[in-house]
Amino acid sequence: MKKYGFGVDIGGTTCKIGLFETTGKLVEKWEIKTNTENNGSSILDDIADAVQNKLSEKQISMDDVQGVGLGVPGPVMGDGTVSKCVNLGWDVFNVEKAMAEKTGLPVKAGNDANVAALGEMWQGGGKGYQNVVMVTLGTGVGGGIIIDGKIVSGSHGAGGEIGHIKMKNDETDSCGCGKKGCLEQYASATGIVRMAKQKLTSDTTATRLRDIEELTAKDIFDAAKAGDAVAAELVDTLGEMLGIALANISCIADPQIVVIGGGVSMAGQILLDAVRKHYVERAFHACEDTKFEVASLGNDAGMYGCAQLLLTV
Repeated sequence: MKKYGFGVDIGGTTCKIGLFETTGKLVEKWEIKTNTENNGSSILDDIADAVQNKLSEKQISMDDVQGVGLGVPGPVMGDGTVSKCVNLGWDVFNVEKAMAEKTGLPVKAGNDANVAALGEMWQGGGKGYQNVVMVTLGTGVGGGIIIDGKIVSGSHGAGGEIGHIKMKNDETDSCGCGKKGCLEQYASATGIVRMAKQKLTSDTTATRLRDIEELTAKDIFDAAKAGDAVAAELVDTLGEMLGIALANISCIADPQIVVIGGGVSMAGQILLDAVRKHYVERAFHACEDTKFEVASLGNDAGMYGCAQLLLTV
């Protein structure tokens, strides 16, 4: 008899929902709008309705459903309490308990970056490994640490907040978190663009980057691939910052593999090479052979990880 589970990745704009067999096979996926009006008071009701409607459509009995996994854009405590999800309008409450009452199903919740790491470990770039560090390079830098197949969420739900490792003491710009010198100020899409603009202002070296009006991270990586020296230097700086941070993390987590996801990971091998180069230079000798891979599940990683949450209880 087949058993099922739902993975729900709650984002600020949409909720990505997947119906999974517990083997890891994705049966169907769809999206619903995230209604953030009235402090997101209807979000869980909308998800519960979507789950019940899908069970009716597929004629699946509640007895054959292992539960619902939720990925939430904010810290999640071990008991399922979320600690303010600003993007959703949520304050502090137990999302697991609330969702269980609405669906009549067991519920497990986790931070969205952490569950994305779990998804990549289960069916993505980290498949086959139990000790995984995932870094998501997008507008910011997210992360997740998996040890022995389980998320390290910590006592405040902030485990794996890789983007806020302190990298520089003399930084004058502030990170989105309010501190200065965080990793995401250098290794994110916005970070490398910020560094590029600073360099173009202070350095007169010829570069094709000056000809691009709305500079993006992709433009910088494309220019580096084409041999632009300034762009190559910027990519190397990003690789150095991320490589150093991961070398430090490896002294604590000792992962078998580092999976790099998010929009910046689309740069591919040039990014992996830059990070690995600086990682190996700094890593403790026992950790030097850590593998590096690009994430493979894309925007579905969170859904997969939410479903896997149900299987790691």
